[in-house]
Amino acid sequence: MDQADVMSLNAQGAATPIRRIAPTRRTRYKAEIASVSPDSSRNTFEQYETCFLGVSLENSNFTTPKLTSMVKWISRRFGRCTVLIGDSIHRLTLESAQGLPPDRARERALELGRRFAEVEEKVFDEYSESTDFTVLTCSEVQADERYAEFHSKLRAFFDEDEAFRSSVESFGHAYHRKRADGIGEAEWEKRIRMSNDYFLEEFAIFACLKEQGLPVMVYPGSFSTLSEIAKGEHPGAPKQLRDLVVVSLHLKGR
Repeated sequence: MDQADVMSLNAQGAATPIRRIAPTRRTRYKAEIASVSPDSSRNTFEQYETCFLGVSLENSNFTTPKLTSMVKWISRRFGRCTVLIGDSIHRLTLESAQGLPPDRARERALELGRRFAEVEEKVFDEYSESTDFTVLTCSEVQADERYAEFHSKLRAFFDEDEAFRSSVESFGHAYHRKRADGIGEAEWEKRIRMSNDYFLEEFAIFACLKEQGLPVMVYPGSFSTLSEIAKGEHPGAPKQLRDLVVVSLHLKGR
C-alpha cells in the first residue's frame, strides 16, 4: 500500500507533513509463519510463555486489520506479550525521509507512538482474555542504563567487524535505493549512516528485552541481520541477541 502525505498543526501552529497509511480494500488478514531463526527453534518457540511484538510506526504492515491478525496469532500461542512501539527510533526515519530537524523529528515520533497506542488499544483489549498485552515504547527502554551499555557494545562491534558492518549496511542500501532518485552522494551517505544508527539502536533495545525475560520476537517481515545473529553468524554480537528467537510473519489477505 502507498502512504499519503497529509498536513497537521504542531504545537506552534505551523503545518507539518504527517505520513498516514492509505486505506486498503482488504479488511481481514491471516498471519502465518514466514520463517523462524534459528531454524532449530521452528518447532519449539511456542513452548515459551511470553514474547514481544515489534511495531514500526507509519508502516503499512501495522494497519488495524493487519495488526489484528498478528495479535490473534499471538493470542493462540503466548500467555503474555509486550507490544514494543518504535517511537524514539522512528525519529531517524523522519529525519532521513522527511528532512525534519532532530528535535522536531523526536517530538513527532513520540507523538506518533502515543497515537498508535491510543488508537489500537481496542485490538489488544479484544484478545486480553487469552493473552496479557503490555505496551512498551522504545523511548522507555532507551532510558535504561543497560540500553546504553548494549548500544556501546554494538557500536564497537559495528566498527570492528567487517561482516557485521556489511550486513547492517546492506539492509540500508536496499531500503534507500528505492528512494534515491535525485539525491546526491552526500545525502546518500547521510541516509545510510542514519539507517545504520537506526538498526544499532533497535538491536540494543531488543537485547534489553531479551535480558528482561522476553525470549521471542515477533515481526511481520524480515530482519536479515538479526536473523543472522540468531543463527550464529555473528558470534561477536551480544549474547542476548544470539539467544533471541526471531519469528517473521507473513500477512495473507483474505
